[in-house]
Amino acid sequence: MDLSQAQSGLSLGFHSHSSSNPIPLQLLDQREENLVEKDENQAEEEENFSILGHPMCIKRQRDGQSSSSSSSSPNPPKRVAVEPGLECRRAMVRGWGNQSLPVADPEIHEIMEKEKQRQVKGIELIASENFVCRAVMEALGSHLTNKYSEGLPGARYYTGNQYIDQIESLCCSRALAAFGLDPEKWGVNVQPYSCTSANFAVYTGLLLPGDRIMGLDSPSGGHLSHGYYTSGGKKVSASSIFFESLPYKVNLQTGYIDYDKMEDKAMDFRPKILICGGSSYPREWDYARFRQVADKIGAVLMCDMAHISGLVAAKESASPFDYCDIVTSTTHKSLRGPRGGIIFYRKGPKSRKQNMLLSHGDGSVHYDFEERINFAVHPSLQGGPHNNHIAALAVALKQVATPDYKAYMQQVKKNAQALASALLRRKCKLVTGGTDNHLLLWDLTTLGLAGSVYISLLLLYAFVYICTCLYSLRTNILPQSVMYMVVCVEIM
Repeated sequence: MDLSQAQSGLSLGFHSHSSSNPIPLQLLDQREENLVEKDENQAEEEENFSILGHPMCIKRQRDGQSSSSSSSSPNPPKRVAVEPGLECRRAMVRGWGNQSLPVADPEIHEIMEKEKQRQVKGIELIASENFVCRAVMEALGSHLTNKYSEGLPGARYYTGNQYIDQIESLCCSRALAAFGLDPEKWGVNVQPYSCTSANFAVYTGLLLPGDRIMGLDSPSGGHLSHGYYTSGGKKVSASSIFFESLPYKVNLQTGYIDYDKMEDKAMDFRPKILICGGSSYPREWDYARFRQVADKIGAVLMCDMAHISGLVAAKESASPFDYCDIVTSTTHKSLRGPRGGIIFYRKGPKSRKQNMLLSHGDGSVHYDFEERINFAVHPSLQGGPHNNHIAALAVALKQVATPDYKAYMQQVKKNAQALASALLRRKCKLVTGGTDNHLLLWDLTTLGLAGSVYISLLLLYAFVYICTCLYSLRTNILPQSVMYMVVCVEIM
């Protein structure tokens, strides 16, 4: 098959063992009409080489020869018809690729529009949710979802990632800048799919199966990924399945963390990772006290700041970075980014004398978190990163560093405090008596109501909350006995 009509004048073929003539590669050119001519006697130059063990040759026209000379050859060229229906198939592919969502899938589009109207017309007061900007949604729904990019910038498993590397590197630098961190002392991984994934990556990178962790009890305001198991001993999350956990709790009368009992438990249990931070704790955390306890027991101090990371970035909440070795967070709550997770870790020389159990007695004066955590994220736990998410996160983090974002977070705190004051004036009981951040807990047990009943009433008025369980003086869990509310909308 001759490629004399192609502009390059090249053909590519496999040598057959039974024939000395190569089988050339057919190139389909959209500009060709219906016929391709071949001159069997056309003189050609051959370059022989092999690919994957198969002998190959490139057939090149000799200088001075043209396609017109082949037409005057004694042997007339063969005329081969292009496969019928090719243009039809091409048109079908173009049509499929360019269809909008309402055309391609009207059923899904209709449901999405209903959800959009629900979000617009209702009042969303769920701590795990926020409203992202248009730029974040555009990045999240972009062509970046097409690229596979396993690995880290500069060390990918796939080629063609030069621009993906630029995006991820920019996202990392913006993450450090958003929290005022020195890149010589802190590193960051922006690939985790969620904060739960981020937390488990930390455990996987730094611990062995069966090692001990300690975090705030889930009914006290902690998170399942900190090692929660039920009173009956059922292990709820992977962190409690693969690692041994013992929680500390809040004071049953005040709702505040009992730091003295936390220290006593830690001294007895000796966890390798001590975790501060939670999902429904409305007060500031005493990071200095946690640091003191961690140093006493030789543990790594980790903070899960998923719910308050926006406040920390805006300096409207105490920063865990001054005391913790590792800090994790979601990216979609108060940070107003896409749904995902992020891990910050110390690197370089240790700033204080720490007798960490993880050093295995090697006496190292440098942190070794970077390689271990990055390897745990990939390839240990995840595949390719979601490049569209990372780009959207970079957009959100750029906004976090602006004065407008700080003003937004200040207003969020004012909203939460105003709501708390209004409820207290109406004799409602709040856990801890108020809030220091963007969320508050309304105890419904004094009203004799279950949260599931009360939330049904609120939904009639388009209020969206979440109910959680509450510790009781009898240490039993009362299902859905607390209205768990967050104010992340700017109500002036």
